[in-house]
Amino acid sequence: MLGSTGSIGRQTLDIIAEYPDLMRAELLVARSSADLLIAQARQYRPRMVIIADEQYYEYVRDALWDTGIEVATGSAAIAAAVTRPEIDTVVTAMVGYSGLESTIAAIGAGKRIALANKETLVVAGELIDRLLREGNSGSVLYPVDSEHGAFYQCLVGERMADVERLLLTASGGPFRTLPKERLETVTAADALRHPNWSMGAKITIDSATMMNKGFEMIEARWLFGIQPQDIEIVVHPQSIIHSMVAFKDGSIKAQLGLPDMHLPIRYALGLPDGRLASDCRKMTIEDMATLTLERPDFDKFPLLGMAYAAARKGGTAPCVMNAANEIAVASFLQDTIRFTDIYNIIDKTMAQVPHVEHPVYDDYVATNAEARDRASRLVEDLKINN
Repeated sequence: MLGSTGSIGRQTLDIIAEYPDLMRAELLVARSSADLLIAQARQYRPRMVIIADEQYYEYVRDALWDTGIEVATGSAAIAAAVTRPEIDTVVTAMVGYSGLESTIAAIGAGKRIALANKETLVVAGELIDRLLREGNSGSVLYPVDSEHGAFYQCLVGERMADVERLLLTASGGPFRTLPKERLETVTAADALRHPNWSMGAKITIDSATMMNKGFEMIEARWLFGIQPQDIEIVVHPQSIIHSMVAFKDGSIKAQLGLPDMHLPIRYALGLPDGRLASDCRKMTIEDMATLTLERPDFDKFPLLGMAYAAARKGGTAPCVMNAANEIAVASFLQDTIRFTDIYNIIDKTMAQVPHVEHPVYDDYVATNAEARDRASRLVEDLKINN
């Protein structure tokens, strides 16, 4: 479980606890939430835990000395641990670029991957796609995001040749109805009030800018082998329709469910054998009584257009966009830049960082580092000028 202390990680552990005869947590990984990782280790008793931030290693090691649980630290330890033979499924829910190295290692080791880290495919979708198609490890990737899980379910038994387009639904975030001119003055607290979903801070801000939907478009492009222009974003404020597939015969299939991440996580963990039954609240007719759809406002949310442009350009363009976004969002959460500065930082970073058309892994590493450096400088310039 990579990212065990985050929102997806905690919900995944809930589901693992529901099915003790089917699965157990072998490895828990957290970035810096040491106390929660310690508590999870004592509750779920994995063979190993890894705290990615090395400054917390001794603290975690000493807290678990009496359990017999192996404790390690660092990104290299994570990449090595996911290849261990007792692990058959790797849930990747680490936030941002940090999930890439361990996902590549899991693919090389032939693991079944439940992917909740969309940035892996945003940053290096071309590389991941090539590794899965050309490798002989037998690794299989299943999507955990509710929207991509919906696409997956709608496509079971279908031919991709019959698909006309994917309809990717978006809640619209907390600022869907807010006038564009007021976005300059919104605060991080405003942006963190998502109307439907309970998520981590970074992904909630991405939802507010709609960058998250741009990321999901790129993720869908690689998961399902479809071109960006054939993926249409549709705003659906109720978050009941999790996504739809339009076919060439004019029909549309949709997957519906309550806005609860336990559902797509449970579905992904059950694959390929079938759905895992649950006693969670089931959707009623009343939940479906009023469902609305509308087109997104690309002028008000310019990151959507940037994401399509990056997807069309390919190469390292999405990697630069993701790196700049991570720096900008972190700065906004610290109240050092304005909400609308996020757009400008990403746009300027993408214009400044050299493009690599057909990157290998080292190109992604170098591009990510340079984009973060450029974006950080832009943040500092804004702080000085403000």
